[in-house]
Amino acid sequence: MKIGLDIMGGDFAPNATVLGAIAAYKALEPQQQKLVLIGNKDLAQPIFAEQGFNPDLIEFIHTTEVIGMGEHPTKAITQKPNSSIGIGFRMLKEGSLDSFSSAGNTGAMLVGAMFSVKTIPGVIRPAISTIVPKLKKGYGIMLDVGANADCKPDTLLQFGVLGSLFAENIHGVHNPKVGLINIGEEEEKGNMLALATHTLMKDTNMFNFVGNVEGRDLFNDKADVIVCDGFTGNVMLKLAETFYVLTKQKGFEDEFFARFNYEQYGGSPILGVNAPVIIGHGISTPEAIKNMVLLSRSMITTKLIDKIKAAFK
Repeated sequence: MKIGLDIMGGDFAPNATVLGAIAAYKALEPQQQKLVLIGNKDLAQPIFAEQGFNPDLIEFIHTTEVIGMGEHPTKAITQKPNSSIGIGFRMLKEGSLDSFSSAGNTGAMLVGAMFSVKTIPGVIRPAISTIVPKLKKGYGIMLDVGANADCKPDTLLQFGVLGSLFAENIHGVHNPKVGLINIGEEEEKGNMLALATHTLMKDTNMFNFVGNVEGRDLFNDKADVIVCDGFTGNVMLKLAETFYVLTKQKGFEDEFFARFNYEQYGGSPILGVNAPVIIGHGISTPEAIKNMVLLSRSMITTKLIDKIKAAFK
C-alpha cells in the first residue's frame, strides 16, 4: 500500500504537513503501508532534522512547483503538471500510489481527480463528503458539501448510494439511514429539486431512505447520511465548523462541540472517482494531516472504491 501526501498544500505547509506525515508514519505499519511525500525536499529536510526523524523511512518525490490556493484550478492542473498536486495525480493514475491527499487548492484537487483517475462509470457527478457529529454518540456524513452547487434529482439519488456505502464501510454503520435535506418533513414540502428527488428516493431499493430531514435533524439520529446539493451542504458545513471555534472563544469545554474540531477527521473524500482522493482543510494542522493519511488507509483497506464500482455496474 502506498499512501500519497502533498506536503506543499495548506496554509501552514510544509511545516504542518511534514509534522503530520511523521505522526502518521508512527501510526502506520511500515512493512505493509508506505507513505509517499510529494514536494520540496529541501524545505522538508530541516523539519525532519528538528524532529530527529530519518527521512529515508519515507519515500520522497521532489518538486519545487506548487499550485497556489488562489490559482484557477483547471489552468493550474494543465499548466503545472510537475506541481506537487499534478505529480500526485499522475502517480495515482499510473498506479504507483493507492491514494492521494492534499490540503491545497480544493478546486485543483477536484479537477485533478476528474482528469486523472476519472469518474467511476455510471456515476453522474462525484461528491465531497464531510463528517457530522451526532449528539448521543458516533458520526453521520453529509454530501455534497461543495463539489456541485447545482444538482439534478438523479445526481442526489446517487449521492445517497455513495454516502450509504461510505457510512457502512468506513464508519461501520449497518444499513445506514439516508435522509434528504428539506424545509419540512412532509413529502409535499420543498423546491422542485427536493420534490423530484424525494420521489426517486422513495422508490429506490439502493439504500435505506427515511424521508426528508430538516436542518435541526443534522445532529440527531434520524439519519446517518444527509443528502443535499453542494451549495446547501457547504453553507451548513461552514456554519457547523464555527461551533467549535465559538466554544473556544467563549472559553468553555464541551465533549459534543469538541467533536466539531475538523482536526479529528483530517479531510473530506471525493466519492465517485476511481481511487481514494481526500481534500484537507486549508488550515490543516499536523493532527489533521495525520488523520487525513489514516482516512486514506481506511479507504484502501476496506476496498471502498471497488464496492462503489460494483454498486454502479
